Amino acid sequence: MTEETQKKELVSIEEVVNWILLLVIFSVLVSIGSYVGYHHPIGLSLVGMLILSFVTLIGMLLEKYIPYNISSIIYISVIGLIIALPIMPTSDFVIYYVSHVELLSIVTVFLAYVGIGIGKSWDQFKSMGFGGIFVTMAVITGTFLGSAIIAHIVLVLTGTPV
Repeated sequence: MTEETQKKELVSIEEVVNWILLLVIFSVLVSIGSYVGYHHPIGLSLVGMLILSFVTLIGMLLEKYIPYNISSIIYISVIGLIIALPIMPTSDFVIYYVSHVELLSIVTVFLAYVGIGIGKSWDQFKSMGFGGIFVTMAVITGTFLGSAIIAHIVLVLTGTPV
């Protein structure tokens, strides 16, 4: 590989502004969902979502600027874990506000966004055929079941009632 192919494509200011706009819209929608579905105060869940959005933005930027080929989800997860560690001064603040954000509210807005994305490229989706659709469904189901099994094992090992 040449040095040019090893360099990552740097992100423009316009892209960062678009990311921020999307994350703010996403945060507002999730906060409304947390209020409507779970009666969490909008202000508290909005602050929690903005914390999650900030961590997401930092992770996405790190993926672009750190020269190693590491996915942004790794950076996002590590940053989230670090700022929520009990030994960190940010822990109480982060946990308090993020606990007012419901996972199902996040998933609902995310799946709506994915649905819009698929709807915009419906012709490409149809061109995959039944084999592609089957593989997609198998991957989604396997990921969900694998995550559920791991979560169950961790809950049992930590003594949390299931």
